[in-house]
Amino acid sequence: MARISGVDLPKNKRGVIGLTYIYGIGLTTAQNILTKGNISWDKKVNEWNDDDIASIRETISQMTVEGELRSQTQMNIKRMMDIGCYRGLRHRKGLPLRGQRTKNNSRTRKGKRKTVAGKKKAVK
Repeated sequence: MARISGVDLPKNKRGVIGLTYIYGIGLTTAQNILTKGNISWDKKVNEWNDDDIASIRETISQMTVEGELRSQTQMNIKRMMDIGCYRGLRHRKGLPLRGQRTKNNSRTRKGKRKTVAGKKKAVK
């Protein structure tokens, strides 16, 4: 089993897919990493030898991935909230940031519906 950047890669998956289990590495980046190491994309993770794993580790060590990237992202969000920019305010309120409509959708960001009592009709 290959363990890279503190993540156990799945043995039975292709190498290009297995690398995407590392936070901060997508499909394109995984393809670039394997191309740099002269490793076939179709080669499964359990077929990698020690030299392949070493070249992959060396390439990934030059990138920002996993815990370091997560903390960097959180610091960016905190900075936006502190300076009070639009995106920071949306983060603070728990609303979507990128221009989506919020009247009907955005339940993931807003959470469970909170029912508001309707107005009572005026008695004449």
